[in-house]
Amino acid sequence: MSKHRNNLPQLAGGLFLTDGGIETTLIFHDKCDLPYFAAFHLLRSDEGTRILRKYFRTYAKVAQERGVGFILESATWRASADWGAKLGYSPEALASLNRSAIQLLDEVRAEFENAQSPMVISGCVGPRGDGYDSATIMSVDEATRYHSRQIMTFRDTEADMVTAITMTNVEEAIGVVRAARAADMPVVISFTVETNGNLPTGQLLEDAVGHVDDVTQRGPAYYMINCAHPTHFEGVLSPGAPWLDRIRGIRANASTKSHSELDEAEDLDDGNPEELGRQCSELRSTLTELNVLGGCCGTDHRHVEEICSACLSVAS
Repeated sequence: MSKHRNNLPQLAGGLFLTDGGIETTLIFHDKCDLPYFAAFHLLRSDEGTRILRKYFRTYAKVAQERGVGFILESATWRASADWGAKLGYSPEALASLNRSAIQLLDEVRAEFENAQSPMVISGCVGPRGDGYDSATIMSVDEATRYHSRQIMTFRDTEADMVTAITMTNVEEAIGVVRAARAADMPVVISFTVETNGNLPTGQLLEDAVGHVDDVTQRGPAYYMINCAHPTHFEGVLSPGAPWLDRIRGIRANASTKSHSELDEAEDLDDGNPEELGRQCSELRSTLTELNVLGGCCGTDHRHVEEICSACLSVAS
């Protein structure tokens, strides 16, 4: 059993960082070849593993030096059955790489965790389809079956929890929650939103959170918002609305561009790290439970450092 699985320290408060946009960092900064944006693919080789270890150590060191917590999110966003098959992996080989991804994080945690910087390992689950597109939606039962294999693999590792990143629809989110519950693992749901603050399906974020909570009896430990700039969703956050207490995490994009614009861009838009840090910190005045902060597309350790500095400055 992993050390934090039954007692996630971020639920007790305090600032917790997480990493930035792992795929965009690996592609644009480290010049890695990531077919289908599959960061886990690097674990096939010693050199790829070295690159991933350096990536996670960079962020863990920031958290340790600042005396804040850290969520180690595994490089397994694409390590589910359909994406693995596209890359030529058998189910057994895919499960082995999911385990290796968690083992790597456990080693990083052993190096950097201390009493001031508790570190939580999260098994990252991505959508069956694209993280921006909701054209194909599974039923809840289909989603439960699809995600169960990967989550069951995490259950038998040092992963403390599961986080479903870039969820575009409530059916898949509910399926992930049910699969995690069957594996007796805490689960977090992180929704992708568009420039209007709604899910790619058009559903209001408030309604999505409420629906998943109703169907699963508040199954997620908390919710996050990801793959969007703060200016895209700040307008849908009505101060004092009860549902906002369920939002504990933000993984913000560096760019203010839409998903379609980012898809067409040939160069990385890394925005303004200092400004993003301030904007993320300002969200905490409305999202009173917000204490897990990191980046998504276009962000790297600079953005996360600025987010941390801005949050700590306000706290002091």
